[in-house]
Amino acid sequence: IRKVVTMLQAMQTKVTEEGKKADELFEKYMCYCKNSGGDLAASIESAETKIGELSASIESGSEKQEQLKGDLSSHQTDRDAANKAMSEATAVREKEKAAFDKALGESKTNLVAMRKAVEALEKGMAGSFLQSGAAGFLQRYVASNHQLLETDRQTVLSFLSGQQAEAYAPQSGEITGILKQMEDEMFADQKDMIATEDAAVKAYEGLIAAKKKEVAALSKSIEEKSMRVADLGVKLAEMKNDHEDTIEGHADDEKFLADLKKNCDSKAAIHEEEKKM
Repeated sequence: IRKVVTMLQAMQTKVTEEGKKADELFEKYMCYCKNSGGDLAASIESAETKIGELSASIESGSEKQEQLKGDLSSHQTDRDAANKAMSEATAVREKEKAAFDKALGESKTNLVAMRKAVEALEKGMAGSFLQSGAAGFLQRYVASNHQLLETDRQTVLSFLSGQQAEAYAPQSGEITGILKQMEDEMFADQKDMIATEDAAVKAYEGLIAAKKKEVAALSKSIEEKSMRVADLGVKLAEMKNDHEDTIEGHADDEKFLADLKKNCDSKAAIHEEEKKM
């Protein structure tokens, strides 16, 4: 009997010790459940906050990128327009310059011919003048000059054709006065022509200077905003990758937390049943 009692006591002691060990292991497991669950919950909450912040940042960054791209397109259009304006202005200026050079050349030739005619008439050398090339230039000029009174024009053309050359008296004729008046008008027209050309050159140079300044400013903005678009593109790509990774990590944590809760609840239920036995 004593042996049986001793054996039973030994068994009871063993069961009690095993129970204590089981309780200790259970407490440790429950501690793990609590700590791990808390860590996972905190991680999930942090991920949700981060996902929201990243979503807002990506939306804001995308809007900014679109705005910058719109600005770039506008700047490039404006720069093209400025370059086109310079090209068109240069083409017009070249045509104006060619017309001016031609008109000035003709004006100088006609003015020289006019002065030769006046000098020849004043020296009584009308005949020799009419045989010169200058007389031909002057005749064509007078014939095409419709600003003259018709009577004056016909008088001069009659002289230049040689009809009055023999009868012309130096220093006293009507023709000298007409020619001198025409000379003064030609000189005044030439001055006006040069002044108009100078004003056109000044206006052209002012336009080109302004457009070059505009192109330089636009080019600088295009370069700066192109770099900003590129940098923003890199940041957006990084944020989108981080956003995807955070969403995946959030889903994994939620699944792990659900599994952990299920296992911990199951372990607690089993432990309660074992305690009843």
